Amino acid sequence: MKKKLSILAVLAATATILSSAPAIGAAPAAPKVVAKGLLTPLHVSAGYDGSVLVSEEFAGRLVRIARNGARSVVYNNPAWDVAGSDRQRGTIYFAESQGAGPMDPRPLAGHIRSIGTDGKHRTFGDLAALEQKHNADGATQYGFRNLPATCAAKLPKDVPVSYKGDVDSHPYGIEVSGNTVYVADAGANSIVSVDVKSGKAKTVAVLPPRSHRFTAAEAAALKMPACIAGYTYRFEPVPTDVTVGPDGWLYVSLLPGGPEDPALGARGAVYKVNPHSGKAKLFADHVMSPTGIETDHDGNVYVASLFGKGVLRISDDDGKQRVLLPATLTADVDLRGDTLYATVNALPEPMKAPDGRVVSQPLTGHKDD
Repeated sequence: MKKKLSILAVLAATATILSSAPAIGAAPAAPKVVAKGLLTPLHVSAGYDGSVLVSEEFAGRLVRIARNGARSVVYNNPAWDVAGSDRQRGTIYFAESQGAGPMDPRPLAGHIRSIGTDGKHRTFGDLAALEQKHNADGATQYGFRNLPATCAAKLPKDVPVSYKGDVDSHPYGIEVSGNTVYVADAGANSIVSVDVKSGKAKTVAVLPPRSHRFTAAEAAALKMPACIAGYTYRFEPVPTDVTVGPDGWLYVSLLPGGPEDPALGARGAVYKVNPHSGKAKLFADHVMSPTGIETDHDGNVYVASLFGKGVLRISDDDGKQRVLLPATLTADVDLRGDTLYATVNALPEPMKAPDGRVVSQPLTGHKDD
């Protein structure tokens, strides 16, 4: 249950299990296919010029798709995981990393890279160094609470009874606001801010653990000892994306460490984080595998539910969730004006050519029920 793999490895493994998921359904207004044939388009950001940036993360590639569909490679380096991106005044910002999780033998490394309007590259914000120095969740206790020793002895060897946060960093989603880049670090379980001018990185908030009380049926389904039924496990909180809401708070999509598929139900969440104090408040619970997030001017939240039913809209008024854009393997979402963009089919099926897609859909006419 401990988050032993990088988020990429976990998602890829789960995608194999869920590869028989149904095809994209028909949305109330049929989404337009902006691009297809993409390899793991896990992140998307839309620009005012009508173009979108897509991170083909497994390929280490950032691609620009123009309004007319023409593609150009903005950045390509297979040695790095190229993650979330954003733009401000013509400058492109994105996160890249190496060494996340024990399955990647490379030294831990991660930072923000920018590409200016003059084409010059700049690397700043040493996220791995920040985590290695402070270990953001190093004081957080994960695992079972008060599990009897006789039951703990029956757990599989790869399931720790109790542990504290490890040193790990995997910058995944970003948001640029003014002179600050906010980073959802899925390895550190934290939100980090990076000052664009100085390049200094600091931890804004550590997200709270995701607790789950096991039932007898869940223990059996996971082939765990029956004695864990009734006991609570504190899973790691895995932030996947961050955006600034109209109220100035950061909105964060959060996966539950451990099984990311529906085996234990919808255990993901959306949190609000005060960027000044680091205070975190739960905005929405029981969200299925949220991996991308965006807000509109009214405070409504849009979530890419990777192993759920597509793009969810969570009302700011009553917290009600509804499917806005039905889709399969929806990895990310963004808004530009009244148009919603999402990446779908984001993880390839085994032995098949990748067919990740970017789709768009107007929000006009979509109101809360």
